[in-house]
Amino acid sequence: MYRKNYKDGVLKQTDFEVCQSLVKHSSGMKGSLPLQKLHLVSRSIYHSHHPTLKLQRPQLRTSFQQFSSLTNLPLRKLKFSPIKYGYQPRRNFWPARLATRLLKLRYLILGSAVGGGYTAKKTFDQWKDMIPDLSEYKWIVPDIVWEIDEYIDFEKIRKALPNSEDLVKLAPDFDKIVESLNLLKDFFTSGSPGETAFRATDHGSESDKHFRKVSDKEKIDQLQEELLHTQLKYQRILERLEKENKELRKLVLQKDDKGIHHRKLKKSLIDMYSEVLDVLSDYDASYNTQDHLPRVVVVGDQSAGKTSVLEMIAQARIFPRGSGEMMTRSPVKVTLSEGPHHVALFKDSSREFDLTKEEDLAALRHEIELRMRKNVKEGCTVSPETISLNVKGPGLQRMVLVDLPGVINTVTSGMAPDTKETIFSISKAYMQNPNAIILCIQDGSVDAERSIVTDLVSQMDPHGRRTIFVLTKVDLAEKNVASPSRIQQIIEGKLFPMKALGYFAVVTGKGNSSESIEAIREYEEEFFQNSKLLKTSMLKAHQVTTRNLSLAVSDCFWKMVRESVEQQADSFKATRFNLETEWKNNYPRLRELDRNELFEKAKNEILDEVISLSQVTPKHWEEILQQSLWERVSTHVIENIYLPAAQTMNSGTFNTTVDIKLKQWTDKQLPNKAVEVAWETLQEEFSRFMTEPKGKEHDDIFDKLKEAVKEESIKRHKWNDFAEDSLRVIQHNALEDRSISDKQQWDAAIYFMEEALQARLKDTENAIENMVGPDWKKRWLYWKNRTQEQCVHNETKNELEKMLKCNEEHPAYLASDEITTVRKNLESRGVEVDPSLIKDTWHQVYRRHFLKTALNHCNLCRRGFYYYQRHFVDSELECNDVVLFWRIQRMLAITANTLRQQLTNTEVRRLEKNVKEVLEDFAEDSEKKVKLLTGKRVQLAEDLKKVREIQEKLDAFIEALHQEK
Repeated sequence: MYRKNYKDGVLKQTDFEVCQSLVKHSSGMKGSLPLQKLHLVSRSIYHSHHPTLKLQRPQLRTSFQQFSSLTNLPLRKLKFSPIKYGYQPRRNFWPARLATRLLKLRYLILGSAVGGGYTAKKTFDQWKDMIPDLSEYKWIVPDIVWEIDEYIDFEKIRKALPNSEDLVKLAPDFDKIVESLNLLKDFFTSGSPGETAFRATDHGSESDKHFRKVSDKEKIDQLQEELLHTQLKYQRILERLEKENKELRKLVLQKDDKGIHHRKLKKSLIDMYSEVLDVLSDYDASYNTQDHLPRVVVVGDQSAGKTSVLEMIAQARIFPRGSGEMMTRSPVKVTLSEGPHHVALFKDSSREFDLTKEEDLAALRHEIELRMRKNVKEGCTVSPETISLNVKGPGLQRMVLVDLPGVINTVTSGMAPDTKETIFSISKAYMQNPNAIILCIQDGSVDAERSIVTDLVSQMDPHGRRTIFVLTKVDLAEKNVASPSRIQQIIEGKLFPMKALGYFAVVTGKGNSSESIEAIREYEEEFFQNSKLLKTSMLKAHQVTTRNLSLAVSDCFWKMVRESVEQQADSFKATRFNLETEWKNNYPRLRELDRNELFEKAKNEILDEVISLSQVTPKHWEEILQQSLWERVSTHVIENIYLPAAQTMNSGTFNTTVDIKLKQWTDKQLPNKAVEVAWETLQEEFSRFMTEPKGKEHDDIFDKLKEAVKEESIKRHKWNDFAEDSLRVIQHNALEDRSISDKQQWDAAIYFMEEALQARLKDTENAIENMVGPDWKKRWLYWKNRTQEQCVHNETKNELEKMLKCNEEHPAYLASDEITTVRKNLESRGVEVDPSLIKDTWHQVYRRHFLKTALNHCNLCRRGFYYYQRHFVDSELECNDVVLFWRIQRMLAITANTLRQQLTNTEVRRLEKNVKEVLEDFAEDSEKKVKLLTGKRVQLAEDLKKVREIQEKLDAFIEALHQEK
């Protein structure tokens, strides 16, 4: 029969009260028992949140009280008097009287038990009748209370509770009392009556003192051992109940509609708090606000067991391991919360790792190791960047822990030179937070004097108000340390001047990385059951095992959170007000766009500009392509094709030379040049759209981003490889055609030829002017003079011009005797010249002469279309050079048209795709966005957004925290 009362998750059973009343009546004690004298299970029921279970050791008395007769015992409820060692003054017939009293004592105990049970039963029935009928008010109690038997197996709990035999064991052991009396009897009956009388009167004899001393020590050891076994027995009972409770929690949390709302609220609390810390970790460090909210900072020397302690608290082997190697290379923030399944997931990933499966555990450890190595920059060993990990499971204590790299004393080979200083700076950055709880891990198997972290913790928290000291590897310490009291001095903080809130001793396995959490826990319990540290009271029961440690750390963590979170919320409100005021004063007409929002705006603008590129007209494309291509190939056409062919003596040789050179040019260079021109034209047009100002709407904050996107897109873009092959065929067919269809095309070819020759003539005139210096007009008007070299070139030019006037049809090259004649003529005038100087001057002089002659011939060919149609038969006018330039012009037009089609149909779309890919890559690269979107306006908007987000999350967390209270 149970009376259900749902309060704080504890069910009180009426049977316990009956048992308590039975014990009170049978023992004869007046008043209520203090908490320290209650049964262990009763204390666990009345104080379910009591962190430890302490048993008061009864004080042992070493002497018997003297008495004369047992017939004077009062007939009332049994009350045991303290037994004292001693001797009776009256010794006549005492064995018979002793046996009689013992028999009466047995009947008294039996009668008292029966009477007390009947009285308790009658009192319980009267009390039950006095309880009013509350069935009419059943609607007030939530349905979950009446359905609690669906989730909790009361039969298991009843079986787990101690039976009457266990309760009787708490009473005095009467068999041992009888045994002690028999020992007294044997002692008194041995020897002669005179010796007996002597021993009775002589209390100061040495043999009596030695006997009492030995028996007292045995009694104390026996009672201590019994007390320790009783503690361990009920500790195992409590652990079994907690395991069943953990399974029941898992079932309750899996219910969607019939869950316990209080548990759901607790789960969301730690998740909300973890989100606040995640946002703070990304906030600007110049404000130093990310260090003012509590978290549990796990620090210790390298290989001291930090990671093992954290895994025992998380109940899973989640961290990479190595023998003597530094495995923790960056801080790992672990958020522990309650959930129906034991899983882990990263902040920036949706994948859940099932911690009950070994393959998922291995994958999780591998992922953590990869993230650590990714965070570590080149040339470094550790990184301050934090990895955020959430671990959920039934029965986990809610808290946020940060595992830091182990503190080292010496930088070994393979490490960066500043590794030691970097680890110290990371540890100090987390520990200097006035609200951080420091979990200081000390290796118990090494000398405490070799520890580095204790001095560091003492500097950060000299008064020990937020430090919890944990001694690991206690099993190795007990084996290796010669003096066990040294471990006690370490635990009590007497061996070094470091103060702490609490001191704990744990065992994290036998050093085998393949051990499971359950195996480690069983080994830890077994060790402390047999450890001398507990038997000799060097350690208290609440100071051992990682389970007690996690409970203490969780309580301390939430206490610190409740004390500091509202103060942090107020500071963020003030910061938000200051930032909003600064924005209104500096940018009153602009929206508060943070870096991500600005990037999205710039992304839309860039995509619009790429779309505008596809709207360029075909005529514009062909004009700029034809002009650019001619600028690229004009030098080759004039110098390598036209001029060599024009030096021939007849039209047949001219046409043959032109055809051969055009074929070679088309096969080797022309298609490649055309593709290069098209690609450069596309880049120029794309750059023009990206960089030209948009009027008042132009925002120069996007200029660096647009330039970076343009450069990266152009770098990734590659022209289609098959374009050159198809273009080569088209160009070859265009150059083979010599048929000019009408006079308009003829005039266009002559105009094209004149422009090309005039541009070359202008370039030649400039080259000659630079060679010979300014003429007489510039010398007089601008006060310029010729250099000595220019004077020599001028004399040489004048001499060569005289030669050309004598023979206007002179070939393109000077003969050796002509060079000698020119040199001697100059020497006769006192001008010393070199033959190479004469050749260089002749090249420019003859080039100018040839171009002028070609231009005159071009004018004559304006009326030569009629002769062209007749193939220049019976005509002295031959205009084969006009035909050549028409072929070049037509090839340029056809090539420009082909490239324009490829641009608009293929390359512009591919470029647009590349731009989108670049923008997507930039969007995922936070460092790139920080580098490209800079300025006071961006930083102010970024800070304002972060502060608002933090404040909103803190307000929601505080509201949920108040609801939990």
